[in-house]
Amino acid sequence: MTVNALEAEHYLLEVKLKRERVHSFDQYPFSLPVVRNLQRLALHPKVTFIIGENGSGKSTLLEAIAVAWGFNPEGGSKNFRFNTRRSHSDLHEYLTLVKGIKRARDGYFLRAESFFNVATEIENLGVGHAYGERSLHEQSHGEAFLSLFSERFGDHGFYILDEPEAALSPSRQLAMLVRLHELVGERAQFIIATHSPILLAYPDSTIYQLGDEGLAQIAYEDTEHYIVAKSFLSNPRQYLDRLLA
Repeated sequence: MTVNALEAEHYLLEVKLKRERVHSFDQYPFSLPVVRNLQRLALHPKVTFIIGENGSGKSTLLEAIAVAWGFNPEGGSKNFRFNTRRSHSDLHEYLTLVKGIKRARDGYFLRAESFFNVATEIENLGVGHAYGERSLHEQSHGEAFLSLFSERFGDHGFYILDEPEAALSPSRQLAMLVRLHELVGERAQFIIATHSPILLAYPDSTIYQLGDEGLAQIAYEDTEHYIVAKSFLSNPRQYLDRLLA
């Protein structure tokens, strides 16, 4: 069901592919199942998770949404315009972002793989004070990520996160969930690509799984992330005996 933009509380309602403009679905990135089968992606007003195997196109899709929104392809806010190495696709040019009537006051695109480049740009711009008392480069990767969540992210923001758990221990992922919940309570909206069964457990959300047929909504307990983690942790020795036999 399409959300009425006048009634919506969130900033990005859905994403559509301009299929009529695509010359060939046999060429990358349109050959990816997530793109080839994309009609419309309806977003949760609070948190939308996107999951899938490595190489399934999660990062490609998130990157395209971020660039179409106005974020720098390597990460950061709309004010970031640095370019370490151009590697993003042109998929953003083929997306239509259906926005709500309310506007986000803030926003950020976090990519785990290019966060070092973002931290360097923050130092170059002299805006490190917005991220805490210590330079992000003087903190561990995980500490820098949490500083970003706690110090830089704010209310009424639109945030796109690509595998934010990459630098976080399980306890730090739980701390991230607490901060995520605080921001959701302050009218922030998130799109998150993740492999973390801890983050995926956030209750007020929608989970989309990428497969051969594209995107499909899935319940948390039906995700491979939950099933594998639960099976392993319930009896690690038995699981390993079967796996390594």
